[in-house]
Amino acid sequence: MFLLRKQTQNQPENGSSNHDAKVAELRAAIGPLSGRQLMYCTDACLRRYLEARNWNVDKAKKMLEESLKWRSTYKPEEIRWAEVAHEGETGKVSRANFHDRLGRTVLIMRPGMQNTTSAENNIKHLVYLLENAVLNLSDGQEQMSWLIDFTGFSFGTNVAVKTARDIIHILQNHYPERLAIAFLYNPPRIFQAFWKAVKYFLDPKTAQKVKFVYLNNKDSVELMKSLFDMENLPSEFGGKATLKYDHEEFSLLMTEDDVKTSKFWGLNDEKPFTTKNGHGGAEVAPEPVGSIVS
Repeated sequence: MFLLRKQTQNQPENGSSNHDAKVAELRAAIGPLSGRQLMYCTDACLRRYLEARNWNVDKAKKMLEESLKWRSTYKPEEIRWAEVAHEGETGKVSRANFHDRLGRTVLIMRPGMQNTTSAENNIKHLVYLLENAVLNLSDGQEQMSWLIDFTGFSFGTNVAVKTARDIIHILQNHYPERLAIAFLYNPPRIFQAFWKAVKYFLDPKTAQKVKFVYLNNKDSVELMKSLFDMENLPSEFGGKATLKYDHEEFSLLMTEDDVKTSKFWGLNDEKPFTTKNGHGGAEVAPEPVGSIVS
């Protein structure tokens, strides 16, 4: 009995030791790195890629190499708010001014506030905010939470299925294990058809992170309370706070974070951090997304 209990107690330690060995193996497999690639490939980063590929080193290596290639081409760390501010005028995606109870950055998404039709610009705006969410994670935290409010949602405001597919590709393949949970709050019935089309592109692990929550459902209310301080949570998600998006205020916050981003990556930033009313006229980077990788 004692020996059995002792073995059971040692299992997490052995599992952790094995994971450490996998991280070392993956680091050796990808070979010498320098510059931004070296900064990107922290042990925590390698763990996320391994986790996404069930700790298969060969598969994680392939996935990581594809991400490094994408990052070297798309350069997400070089996107500045001035380039995407026009996409954020309505607050369709923004970073909340609070974290969840686990210290995760919270992104608030409001598809009913869709204000543009350019797939490239929509994707670039979201990539910018993904990078910003990572920049603002609490110490020791690697993941973020999403709150999705469907107020005003209609097929006229919804992004195209192809754009949603490309966003899923980027999230799953280049930001693995960054999403902890996504709450779809009070989605209307017309969303079901769109969800069926989009769910096809989600891997099962990501699909499990998507939670449909409803205002009058007791389990939904308890789930939200377990992860969020209700004093901070906007009323649109069952909390007590007011969700108010001020574009000028948010633009100021983002331009301040742009300076932090530049310093973090050691960039000699020649791009303008601010332009009048938060708008920018920089050219849009080319669409980086190819076929979906299962």
